[in-house]
Amino acid sequence: MSEGKVVLGLVVPAHPHPLLCPEKNPGWARLREAYEQARLIIEESEAEIILIYSTLWISIIGHQFQGLKNPEWVHVDHDFHYLGSMPYKFLIDTNFAENLCNSAKSRGLESRVVSYNGFPIDTGTVVALSLLNPDNRIPAGICSSNMYSNRAETIVLGKSANDAIKRSGKKVAVVVVSSLSNRMFTEPIKPHEDKIHSQKDDEWNRKILQFLDEGRLEDVSQLSREIHQQIRVQKVVSFKPMWWLAGVMGQHNNFSGKVHAYEPVHGAGCAIASLIPISDNVENKEYDEDDVEEYKGDREVLDIPKFEDTVNFSDDEPEINEIKNVEGSLSTTRAPKPVGAYPHARKVGNLLYLSGVGPRQAKSNAIPGGPIRNLEGEPLNYDMRAQTIACIENIKTILEDSGSCLEDVVDVTSFLINMQRDFKDYNEIYADYFGEIKPTRTTLEIRGLPTPIAVEMKVIAKLKD
Repeated sequence: MSEGKVVLGLVVPAHPHPLLCPEKNPGWARLREAYEQARLIIEESEAEIILIYSTLWISIIGHQFQGLKNPEWVHVDHDFHYLGSMPYKFLIDTNFAENLCNSAKSRGLESRVVSYNGFPIDTGTVVALSLLNPDNRIPAGICSSNMYSNRAETIVLGKSANDAIKRSGKKVAVVVVSSLSNRMFTEPIKPHEDKIHSQKDDEWNRKILQFLDEGRLEDVSQLSREIHQQIRVQKVVSFKPMWWLAGVMGQHNNFSGKVHAYEPVHGAGCAIASLIPISDNVENKEYDEDDVEEYKGDREVLDIPKFEDTVNFSDDEPEINEIKNVEGSLSTTRAPKPVGAYPHARKVGNLLYLSGVGPRQAKSNAIPGGPIRNLEGEPLNYDMRAQTIACIENIKTILEDSGSCLEDVVDVTSFLINMQRDFKDYNEIYADYFGEIKPTRTTLEIRGLPTPIAVEMKVIAKLKD
């Protein structure tokens, strides 16, 4: 038997609007038309299996694969139930489901096949298979998205799917079902009022689509951490499909890409894009991150550079759990460990005073955007926007764990090591977070900080009643 291969990759949205009511909004109609283009591309690819990875089939315990040969039900979306019901009857390749499960297990992943009458199939999968394979001409495989899996685990899952595809001896079209920016309006809107929720989301959506249009799937996967920080999406759900797709399709940029549509659906950025493997190099990787072949049972399996590698501490540095919570002082293990004998915050009356907070990450001490210098003290290039975002996110964590929130911040003092270089990027990110809150602010340039970071902030916030 010849080795199976991936012949096509597709990115499609999960929302039911293109299936149930495309006529109500021109953008939804364009997505429906793009779905039809994608269906024709699948036919032209001569795919023998359609493999679906939907971010709306959320699993908690490991990874699951649909194994019932003919799942049949009437589905109603839990948010958009008023749009109508979606009856379905699909054809599942049960041997391929077992193959997927075994391949995942062989790479160290907790995996199982589910084969029960009435087992719920998610909205995204129902919409995608209904529009891409309406007559069930091609059998399908369906893979869940684990809520807690990080980039490394998700890429391993993608690689295991590639293993299964090779063993199947068949041509496979892989489909990820997800919106780009997943920030939706939280109140009902009229169809003609639909738009992307925010300009920042739209900017990054278009950057992702530019890369996909150029066939640069691996670059999207590599850049996902930066993009994830920039658009301030707190769940990694937006990029799991890109990580998984890159794992399945070989972690490279050798594709002929095309974006067929990009439209808002209830505020979220929804696109349909295709990636066809080609033999010529499209473009080299822009960013290299550590790779991983097997899942070792730890969801932090990537070796993340630690800032201890660039700066040394004295032996008497206090551990965070040695800081006593006395007279209202508070510390949290979800924020970066202090580098001195001080707490993260202290309560005085109805106010909360935070110590200076930088961008370091709590568990790894990694510095988003990179350190400003190496061990020899030589300057390094760094991303001020990423550092500022991480700094404010750390502040947000400390506030929430101390009984406050960003919206209750009344005063901010910021310290920059290079005002001329960094103020513009810092100021733009600051406005994204605090533009509507409008605390008072003082920004100072200083000669240096204890760790190789470019920004530190301290705030005063009100405590919740």
